[in-house]
Amino acid sequence: MVTYIARRLMQAVVVLLAVSTICFVIFRYMGDPVITMAGRYATLQEIEEVRRAFGLDQPMYVQYGRFIWNVLHGNFGKSYVTRVPALGLILERFPATFELASVAVVMAFCLGVGLGVLVSLKPYAFRNRLIMAGSLGGISIPTFLMGILLIMVFSVYLGILPPFGRGETVRVGFWRTGLLTIDGLKHLILPAATLAMYQLAVLLRLTRAGMREVMTEEYIKTAWAKGLSPRKVIFKHALRNVLIPVITITGLQFGELIAFAIITETIFQWPGMGNLLLSSFYENDQPVIVTYIMMAALIIITLNMIVDILYALINPKIRYG
Repeated sequence: MVTYIARRLMQAVVVLLAVSTICFVIFRYMGDPVITMAGRYATLQEIEEVRRAFGLDQPMYVQYGRFIWNVLHGNFGKSYVTRVPALGLILERFPATFELASVAVVMAFCLGVGLGVLVSLKPYAFRNRLIMAGSLGGISIPTFLMGILLIMVFSVYLGILPPFGRGETVRVGFWRTGLLTIDGLKHLILPAATLAMYQLAVLLRLTRAGMREVMTEEYIKTAWAKGLSPRKVIFKHALRNVLIPVITITGLQFGELIAFAIITETIFQWPGMGNLLLSSFYENDQPVIVTYIMMAALIIITLNMIVDILYALINPKIRYG
């Protein structure tokens, strides 16, 4: 296991280096950020002064070498707009996005797996047919439309949940959280449900398909023949073998929810990283965009490694050399 983790860490370094190179090259051709920093009516002299101040007048290879050196020291440069460290801006918004994605993935996993098991036991029951029809809607309806519909129902018509914002938050050390206040939890329900809807439907259908296949295996028939309780047969013998692909999808989804919750955060005006990324695109704030992409790549790589390690915990037959 130690050898495997070391090998994955080396692969992660190579991937992050490749991502940083691609980002650096792409954003050098997205437009000149000096115009944004100097202002629309800046003179040529002022533009050149800004270019020299940020080192954008140096050759491309010099800029890239300085960029890599700074990244290795945790310095992603300063935002062109706010003039503060880009990494600080991202980390300031990270707790809001992490809490939103965490609640969404917990909702999707618990409801998706639970309903998937329920539907697989009696697939032709009317109730279960309705659940499967609902899951098809969860997959088909776009995220932005789902968010708008939830706002219309629960905020406009019923008036029981707030339509936007993060609500009241408290600071615990360096972490600002809304999970410890009633107002923060109310503000979290709608965006988390919007973010979880597609993932819930996918996990439900995946669990259902896996359970229907496993329930026909010989070892399940043997477990029934031994007189084991339905709880042990379903959850200990059947579900445990279905969980490996489910956990794989859940881990990948969690990384995607953290990194790409842009639409949901925009609809609900959630003060997370996705909202910051969108405004950075409008302002061509390249340091913030690159920092966001690097952090997203790091999060996804880390979660993939954690999922691989969980394989061995769920199924003792899996070993990594």
